Amino acid sequence: MKLIVGLGNPGREYLMTRHNLGFLVIDHLVQRLGVKLAKEKFQGLYYKTNEYILLKPQTYMNSSGECISAFMSYWQISRENLLVIYDDIALPLGKFRYREQGSDGGHNGIKNIIEKLGTNEFKRLRVGIGYEQSFLIRDWVLAIFSLQEEEELKKTFPKLIDSLLKWINEGNFGQIMNKYNC
Repeated sequence: MKLIVGLGNPGREYLMTRHNLGFLVIDHLVQRLGVKLAKEKFQGLYYKTNEYILLKPQTYMNSSGECISAFMSYWQISRENLLVIYDDIALPLGKFRYREQGSDGGHNGIKNIIEKLGTNEFKRLRVGIGYEQSFLIRDWVLAIFSLQEEEELKKTFPKLIDSLLKWINEGNFGQIMNKYNC
């Protein structure tokens, strides 16, 4: 079973912020699949089939690992079947990259997941939000997307969701990386 997790912060005030891009990706995936994250467990909203679980932790970004590790333990999901989707300031807006493992890259949500799982060996989907140097990083990631940025993301989501569905259905992560990494 695969666990696909979008990172973000719960609450209306964070809804369209750059830091909630992982949540937005899950929202688009759920919409494409015609399902709802209607169940709640271990401080996470989720949808489950026999093949996969879609999850939005409700623990706030910096404590995401608690919810994820509880899901993995409860459903006996191996780290090879975990994919974490999150915002990345190192990538331009609209670009995305799959990785099989890596460091936290300064992302506190990923740092917490690595800490709770005891490893950095899990799949990631980094989705670019860019970064304007005139802002403090914290202010940048917690700011709401501009209308222009929202339009750019609308162009990105179809290809991004197609890539996720390909991994869900076919499972060859190496092929996904080769085909979709920009």
